Amino acid sequence: MKATVIDPNELAEIDALVGTPQRDMAFGGAYDGAARFDKGIASWSPPLQSADADLLPVKGLVDSRARDVGRNDAYVQGGATIHKDGIVGAMYALNSKPNTEALGLDEDWATEFQKEVEALFTIWAESPRKWVDASGQNTFTSLIRLTVGVYTFAGESLATVEWINEKGRDFKTAIQMIDTDRLTQPDSAMANPLVRGGIKHNTRGKHLSYFIRVDHPSDYRVLMLSTTAYNSYKEVKAEKPWGRKQVIYIREQMRVDQTRAVSDIVSALKEIHITQKFRDVTLQNAVVNAMYAASIESDLPPEAVYQQLGSGNAGQSVADYAEKYLGAVSEYVGSSKHMKMDGVRVPHMFPGTKFKLHPAGNPGGVGQEFETGLLRYIASSLNISYEELSRDFTKTNYSSARAAMASTWRFMQSRKKLVADEMANAIFRLWLEEAINANRLKSFPATMAGMLYTNGGLNMMFDALCAGEWIGAARGQIDELKETQAAVLRIKYGLSTHEDELARLGKDYRKVYAQLEREAKERDDRNIELFEDNSVNAASGTTREVDAEDEGTKDDDTNAE
Repeated sequence: MKATVIDPNELAEIDALVGTPQRDMAFGGAYDGAARFDKGIASWSPPLQSADADLLPVKGLVDSRARDVGRNDAYVQGGATIHKDGIVGAMYALNSKPNTEALGLDEDWATEFQKEVEALFTIWAESPRKWVDASGQNTFTSLIRLTVGVYTFAGESLATVEWINEKGRDFKTAIQMIDTDRLTQPDSAMANPLVRGGIKHNTRGKHLSYFIRVDHPSDYRVLMLSTTAYNSYKEVKAEKPWGRKQVIYIREQMRVDQTRAVSDIVSALKEIHITQKFRDVTLQNAVVNAMYAASIESDLPPEAVYQQLGSGNAGQSVADYAEKYLGAVSEYVGSSKHMKMDGVRVPHMFPGTKFKLHPAGNPGGVGQEFETGLLRYIASSLNISYEELSRDFTKTNYSSARAAMASTWRFMQSRKKLVADEMANAIFRLWLEEAINANRLKSFPATMAGMLYTNGGLNMMFDALCAGEWIGAARGQIDELKETQAAVLRIKYGLSTHEDELARLGKDYRKVYAQLEREAKERDDRNIELFEDNSVNAASGTTREVDAEDEGTKDDDTNAE
């Protein structure tokens, strides 16, 4: 690269105006990335703005583009499904773990409380009546899967807490999922500096309320009726005066003073769109190639063809010559008895022509390194491995597969904690507060509810009572024997517990223990004995060493011989 030469007289003029230190800063200083005269980055001058100034003006556009690729790109849609399957799975189960030390209660009480709360919550949450969903369309697990899916394309999720007093409802709490597009800035709050992106906050940045449109800005009712009846907002408080949530808004803050958020895949939208166009063009090329099995081509120069067809005659154009020539070729080929495609014969062609076969369809790039590179870029934006996204395991061995799975698992666990667990915890807290105040729990009667409130508001003791974990999707195993052996060894040497290892398989250890106890009792009642292979070490998979007594007997037999 040719170096840029700066006139010393210009430097002197700059020094006279701003001084040498400021001049050095203007030219980039000690950082190569701040160089202003490097041709490679000289035109790179992104705006230096606040988080909201960067995001809010373009959020609608990037959200619509993210959803578009989710609708029309199978890889992106598959990646979103992997998120839901890898985080939530088929059942999102509560593992209640109240903090007994903070509550001042013992483990016997905790065991009784766990059993009762988990049983009652699961019945309500997973009921076919779908009590948990205000719209009556989703169970608890379905709501969590929906939350993860929405978050994948929007970078945020929104829901309101409803109190539905209908016949047949044992619990009035219900969750209403809200499209994040409806969280927008009302015209009446445009000049209010404490309202941004439809969220009202105080001077410290705490969210106080949310402005939610009654209808989606582009809902068909708004477009068809063309009225302002649906262009109205409802301001919903973030929580009740005593601390009960009214709005569940989930997003990961990437910058300080950031109000809203966008999806992770926004950074790869350009590459995703290009990849989709690349596949479309490539497949179109394959279709065009497949339309013609063969063609007849001429080696004669155009001038010779024209002369043979009477070139130079008045009133005749090149198109007339071409039409006569192709007509002659067609007539010749049509009357040829040797022109067979299935007979595998070499035909005698029209003078000056040749027969050329075409592949039935030549993809010309699908599956090659170019598209593979683009798919890896998409996989990176979705935070999953290329193998899982593309379903291509042809170049994967056991070690690389485990490394890819471990990387994806780390992301899934962080996203589980941030999104799925956040939503699940919010719903569980709402339900548990109602259950206690309605005196529905024997292990924690309403008379004990006073310890959960301080000055009329929910306190830290309520946090201690609601503590727990959520068991979602199983991690999955590549080699079940090796990974089971590793789990057995971790438990054997105190590096893990049955609870942790069964949670990796998406199971609750208490339910497994109860089932094992039932099965053992059933086998005893029916006099069923299970066969145990004592020749194999369950932990290592290797042959067991013979007992010392057997070893001595073998030595004696050997000596006797």
